[in-house]
Amino acid sequence: MSVTEQRVDVGGTTLMVTEAGPPHGPAVVLLHGFPDSRRLWDAQVDALAAAGHRVLAPDLRGFGGSDRPTDLEAYALRHLVADVAGLLRARGLSSAAVVGHDWGAVLAWALAGAHPELVERLVVVSVGHPAVRARAGLRQQVAGAYVLAFLVPGLAERLLPTRRYWWLRRAWGGDVHDTPGLARQVADLSAPGALTAALAWYRANIQLPRPRLPRRARVGASTGRPRRPRHDVACPVMGVWSTGDPFLTERQMTGSEAVVTGPWRYERIDGAGHWVPVQAAGRLSALLVDFLAPDAG
Repeated sequence: MSVTEQRVDVGGTTLMVTEAGPPHGPAVVLLHGFPDSRRLWDAQVDALAAAGHRVLAPDLRGFGGSDRPTDLEAYALRHLVADVAGLLRARGLSSAAVVGHDWGAVLAWALAGAHPELVERLVVVSVGHPAVRARAGLRQQVAGAYVLAFLVPGLAERLLPTRRYWWLRRAWGGDVHDTPGLARQVADLSAPGALTAALAWYRANIQLPRPRLPRRARVGASTGRPRRPRHDVACPVMGVWSTGDPFLTERQMTGSEAVVTGPWRYERIDGAGHWVPVQAAGRLSALLVDFLAPDAG
């Protein structure tokens, strides 16, 4: 099995990309989240390549060995979507299956919505559709409250590294020295500018909540019911959620079926925490090989 690592120009931004498997196999793109790199997917790269897939696993912009723009607007979702579309073009692909975890799942949902012609199949791990997650109830709001600290420039940069990245260690349920995935994250985030670049994904795409005036007091408030935007995803989609995830509830994943007009499949992994590709590597790899098989229904 051939494995290469190279920097790829995706249209003004350069991403570090691992590519594995036969060059003419069905393509799969693996998108990591915060605060990760392409190395999150090491086990899945091996499994999918062994199953005959051509696998692309990039460090997304701001992470790992990829470019780290200093302009916050450069991390707006439309630019991140353009990076993935540009990667497909650069590697001579007209479409691929797309797998995302954490922010990579948000990006995968966005890519499938903006460019349905590029996404043959979609797998979202941990994170349901953003429109569904926003309406997933109080438990989800509480579980995701940590994001508020990430949005304040400078605050998370001071807090996260304290006590040897205590917050990350607690989220992983381990220690830097006995959890390889956590040790890799800490090493990556310790590079100059890496933590701020990673946090830019939050700051460029999420706004701090603003106080809401009573309806009568809102200037120019509409008297009619707003039209709900459509978020339909027509390709086959598999959602994967783990019971030990401290940040995301099952409801925000299972509810995502409502925005999928194509075939929907849901898989629940018992016992694993948030970082499913590492903490349930074998189980997730088997699910991916099954769902992404060329003859899968």
